[in-house]
Amino acid sequence: MIRALTGFATRNPWRVIALWAVLGIALTVLGQALVPRVTRSAGGDFLPRTYDSAAALRIAQDRFGVEPDADTVTVLVARPDGRPLTTADHARIRAAAAHLGSRRVPMPPSEDRPPLLALDHSQTPKVRHAMTAPDGRFDLLAVQLRGNTADPGLHDLYRAFRDRAAAEFDAAGLRTGFTGGLADLVDTADADEPTRLVVGLLMTVLIMLIHVLVFRSLLAAFVPLIAVSVIGGAATGAVVGTALLTGIRLDTSTPGLIGVVLIGIGVDYLLFLLFRFREELRARPELPPRRVAADVSRRVGTAITSAALTIVAAFATLGVATFGQFRVLGPAVAVSVLVMLLAALTLMPALLAVTGRRMFWPSRALTRAPRAGAAAALASLVARRPLALVLASVALLGALAAGLHGVRMDFGGPGGGRGTPAAATAAEIARALPAGVSDPATVYVTAPDGRRLTPAALGDLPGALARVGGVGRVGTPVLNADRTAARIDLYLTADARTQRARDVVSGPVRATVAARTPAGLVAHVGGTAAVLADVATAVDHDLRRVFPVAAALIAVILLVLLRSLLAPAVLMVCVGLGFAATLGASALVFQHLRGEPGVDFVLPLVLFLFVVALGTDYNILVSDRIREEMARPGPARAAVARAVRHTVPAVATAGVVLAASFGSLAVDAAPGTRQIGFATGLGILLSAFVLSSVLVPAAAALLGRSLWWPVRPVPADRAGAPEGRPAAVPEHAAGGGR
Repeated sequence: MIRALTGFATRNPWRVIALWAVLGIALTVLGQALVPRVTRSAGGDFLPRTYDSAAALRIAQDRFGVEPDADTVTVLVARPDGRPLTTADHARIRAAAAHLGSRRVPMPPSEDRPPLLALDHSQTPKVRHAMTAPDGRFDLLAVQLRGNTADPGLHDLYRAFRDRAAAEFDAAGLRTGFTGGLADLVDTADADEPTRLVVGLLMTVLIMLIHVLVFRSLLAAFVPLIAVSVIGGAATGAVVGTALLTGIRLDTSTPGLIGVVLIGIGVDYLLFLLFRFREELRARPELPPRRVAADVSRRVGTAITSAALTIVAAFATLGVATFGQFRVLGPAVAVSVLVMLLAALTLMPALLAVTGRRMFWPSRALTRAPRAGAAAALASLVARRPLALVLASVALLGALAAGLHGVRMDFGGPGGGRGTPAAATAAEIARALPAGVSDPATVYVTAPDGRRLTPAALGDLPGALARVGGVGRVGTPVLNADRTAARIDLYLTADARTQRARDVVSGPVRATVAARTPAGLVAHVGGTAAVLADVATAVDHDLRRVFPVAAALIAVILLVLLRSLLAPAVLMVCVGLGFAATLGASALVFQHLRGEPGVDFVLPLVLFLFVVALGTDYNILVSDRIREEMARPGPARAAVARAVRHTVPAVATAGVVLAASFGSLAVDAAPGTRQIGFATGLGILLSAFVLSSVLVPAAAALLGRSLWWPVRPVPADRAGAPEGRPAAVPEHAAGGGR
């Protein structure tokens, strides 16, 4: 299959390039336009139905008409002079609120969204009075807007409503503030937009600069970025299209995560091909470049296929997760990586066949022997001091892993946006009311037999909840229209997304509900704090299930690829050390040094899947080359040294590029995203510069050809030269320098 795909691509390169260009552009446009139709951001929607907060969410939707895509914005209305509101002020607030709730807000047009594909979020908002501050200095209004909070169109609609409301109250001599949900998201996005643009530009320039410095070529700098952009757009479009056809809903972060992943691994795969292509052009100048491109693509394609399938297998294991956010992330990344693999076996070989030696213009590296560089020095050190390098690497990784002592998981701390208008409004509200007033926990009470309820039927439940520590205020019980369900709002003293709020809801609140709910009635606790508490339980369960399954699948793939029992075990141990070191370093930085509540709850899973799976890419490339070199005559350590000279430049360059791709997330306003960006970037660097460049080769040098037991490589002087290459290659051809 690999031979057929790469052979077709190098024989018909222009057809392949044209096909990918058309598909890439079309799927990119469709994917970007249709993303809002297949994503959702409510964490409770991803919980299994058996969880308490998921049951509460169903009651809210079925009995109280809560719309699944509704988002509530809290509007603070106060006097500009800071004095308590007067009776006349309250009257003006009620009149303005009624006016706002009766006027349709049209969604502003945008040049960024194709009109035929964009969802029209134009709507008449629901506006109601929520409460007045105890000191009478402000009123709070609850405004409900419907739509996917990830859709830029809804963001524009909110901005239009915000401007209209501010003007309405300003005309009445009152000032306004907006916070909660959509307001936080939009303010944070607006504040972060310049940073994202600058970081994105810097990352692109960095990747191009790295390629220019490594290859001394303009084409080698531009081609990978252009190709990966086309492939990434096609992959995202394929994922969105699959989700649209199957009815699956993706988490709002999934498309962006796919983009970062594909930039990293796509550039990696192109780099693996470029380094080997340059090496073979030097070694076999008499052959046509198209023939060299075909041979290189076939040979490297085997390692790339194994590496990609490792990632696919790792993410496919998320299909056994119970938390829906994980369960949909796995297939989405798996599909996108398969698209990237297809491109690596077709588009990338076609680009090599078309450009040939011009790929490295104006560099003269193909006409002269490369000078010995850092890779040659490292290769010599690995061959001479393998035991010392193994011990030093293990000591470094072990020291970083020590940060795991006392590590805690943070299941949804407050988001970014500190210093935004929404954050300032939230702080003003919190000075007068319980911190959870804008996002209360809610107890829903129903009767299984369907009988009608009365406030008296709830017994002492509201009073008992009011006496729970951490509950600042209990709202008056509200019955639904047919009086078959009751809702009791709990205004916690802590922000709903903090650990303290989750502890209150999952502990004393649920215990009180279980003990004080009248006989014959059923009660469920919902709201953000309850959802996050249940997410914590689901994630803990899934981590215990996914880790061993993913590790087993990766081990099987390594067994098949390396045709050895010992080599996969060595690689898995090395990768395990890298995972522990990365997670430990992350806990050390964020929890122990920066004083954050803990590491983000998805971080262990993201690190396991990305660092283990993507880091295994490098190990596969290095190990495959070590096996190839050991099939040549000569000492095993000399073979390892040649493999290091061949592969370390590619691995190091790919590691820097991939770490930069993930590291760009480290400037995000959301703490969880910052942690993921830092940790994945660090993990990739450790994988590239410690595991694949030092620890794995040093272990191979120590074990020699016994590493491949029970099927050891047969030296070429006994089995014949590898296909398409002489048994002996001039020593300068093994170099990885310029």
